[in-house]
Amino acid sequence: MKKLVFLSIAFLVVASLCNISKAQNRKDKRPVTYEELYDDPYTINRLFIGFQPIYGELFVANVNAGFGVEARYFWKEKMNFMAHFRKTYNASTDLSRDLAEKNSDIFMEPNVFNYFELGATYHIKDFDQSSKTKMFLYRKSYKGNRWASRVPLNAEIPCTVRKIYGGRLGGLYFDTTTELNRAFEAQDISYGDFISQEDGTSLPSTIVGEGGEERPLRVFGNMSVPAIYAGGSMTWIKNVAVDFDKYEEGVDDLILTVFLDVIVAPTVNVDDIMYRDTDPVSGDLRTRTYSSDPLNTSMFGFRAGIDGRFNRTLSWAYGGEVGMRPGLQGRAFYALIKISFPVYSTNLDYSVEAFGK
Repeated sequence: MKKLVFLSIAFLVVASLCNISKAQNRKDKRPVTYEELYDDPYTINRLFIGFQPIYGELFVANVNAGFGVEARYFWKEKMNFMAHFRKTYNASTDLSRDLAEKNSDIFMEPNVFNYFELGATYHIKDFDQSSKTKMFLYRKSYKGNRWASRVPLNAEIPCTVRKIYGGRLGGLYFDTTTELNRAFEAQDISYGDFISQEDGTSLPSTIVGEGGEERPLRVFGNMSVPAIYAGGSMTWIKNVAVDFDKYEEGVDDLILTVFLDVIVAPTVNVDDIMYRDTDPVSGDLRTRTYSSDPLNTSMFGFRAGIDGRFNRTLSWAYGGEVGMRPGLQGRAFYALIKISFPVYSTNLDYSVEAFGK
């Protein structure tokens, strides 16, 4: 049995080496010639507007998914500006809101998750240097299964890359529903720490369910956070196209940015807990208010992210972030992925020269 396994592994290794050797001696692996069409990373479109049909956010305070809109404007070689908005599709993609609507024992109207951001990046240093880019070699005859089944060849092309060291500054705001029971556990807070403003009684830790059984009180709350951020970024811009002999044109027009921000929230707003039950003496429905002050909040956060787009009239873009948001302590981590399609861009230059006859 051991010999059979050994022989099988040896056969796979030899077959792989043969495939590699075959790939290295492909008939179509020949030098290619090309003509440079343009190589100018400073000539890029000024305005990019993209619709985000889907984003996904693993936020400890509220896992959510939805759609958004993002715009970016490059002002000469000095600054660029960004505006962004996103929200959830519905309650089913807004986890904490969905749970609150179905299970909350607290009298409240759950917030819809909304996120707004407005910022600017100042170009501290904007320069270019010589570099190289790899372009895949493609022919129209490679369509369909032929392209899917082959390992594409690539050619290394000299080009100019533009680099921008940026300083970032902006503001953001988000509001959400969150499950406070988990915040109690993360912060080692008890129900008894919440005192009614009406009669001085503490928040009950249990409630009698519909079946007559006693169960823990399920507490949800609304949170809103306005914040400012400051940080730095690094951007790489390539805008090169070449015309290959016997192959389709090759283009590399990627605008790639990585960034790191520190986030500060002057205030973290958590709504007071409103608990409604029946008065055991009068039988009337009563509402008692419990201040959210016992909950610990953090005004500081940070994030690291990436943003990629292409210098084309109609294209797509992508982005991602990971970090800690200001908010409830122990409920701050988040990771975000967003896709933009379509992205429309323009250089906003529609003037032409005019000459008299």
